[in-house]
Amino acid sequence: MNTMTLWHISGWEFAALAFAALLVGFSKTAVSGANTVSLAVFAAVLPARASTGVLLPVLIAGDVLAVLTYRRHAHWPTLWRLFPAVAAGVVVGTLFLVWADDEVVRTSIGAILLLMAGVTLWRRRGAEAGDEPDAVTTRAGRMKARSYGVLGGFTTMVANAGGPVMSMYLLSAGFRKLGFLGTSAFFFLIVNLSKVPFSAGLGLIDGRSLLLDAALVVFVVPGALFGKWAVNRINQRLFEQLVIAATIVGGLQLLLR
Repeated sequence: MNTMTLWHISGWEFAALAFAALLVGFSKTAVSGANTVSLAVFAAVLPARASTGVLLPVLIAGDVLAVLTYRRHAHWPTLWRLFPAVAAGVVVGTLFLVWADDEVVRTSIGAILLLMAGVTLWRRRGAEAGDEPDAVTTRAGRMKARSYGVLGGFTTMVANAGGPVMSMYLLSAGFRKLGFLGTSAFFFLIVNLSKVPFSAGLGLIDGRSLLLDAALVVFVVPGALFGKWAVNRINQRLFEQLVIAATIVGGLQLLLR
C-alpha cells in the first residue's frame, strides 16, 4: 500500500516531511532545539493533532542514535531530579490535549518557548562560563529543575516541543556541549518512550501513523551522522547561540501561524 495515499500527501509534501526527519536527526546529535522547525513542518503538512503522533516515533529514533553517540556524557543526578516533575507535566499535558484545540495549543507552547528563551538570556548575562552543572543540589537548583521539568513534560506531551524548554534549563544550569547532548539524549529517550501509551490512548498513534513513520525514520540516520560530524566543529559559544536562536524561531513560528 502506498504510504502517501493514507494521508493524501503529495510528493513535495513527503519531501518536506523527509527533510524534517533529517533535521530531527541533526538536532539530536548537534543543535538541540532545532527540531522545532520539524515540528512546524509536520504540523503544516499533516493535521495538527495527528502530526504529533507521527512525529513521536521519528523523535524516538533520533533519541536512540543520540544515546548511542553521547551515552558516556550524561549527568544522571540532573536526570533523576527532573523525571518526577516531567511525569507530572506529561499528565497535565495529556489532560490539556483532551479539551484544547490547535490554536490554544500553538499559542500556549509558543509563549512558553519565548519566555524560557528570555529567562535564559537574562540569567546568562551574569553566569560564569566555567560553571559545573552541580547547581541542582541546592534548594534553588531543585526548584528550578522542578519548574523546568513540569514545563518540559507539558510541552513535550502537547506538541513534542519539550526540546527547547529543556535546552534552556541545561544551558542555565551551566552544562558544556557534550554534557548537554548526553544528558538531553537520555532524557528525551526515556520521556518520549513514556509518552507512547498516552499518545496511543488519545488516538494520535495508529497503524496509519506508524506506516508513515516507517517511511520517514530512514531519513533520521543521515541527519544524525551529519550532526555528529558538525558538533565537533561548533565552538561552545556558537553552540549556545544556535540553541537559543532555534528556540526563539520555534516559539515565533507557533505564535505567528
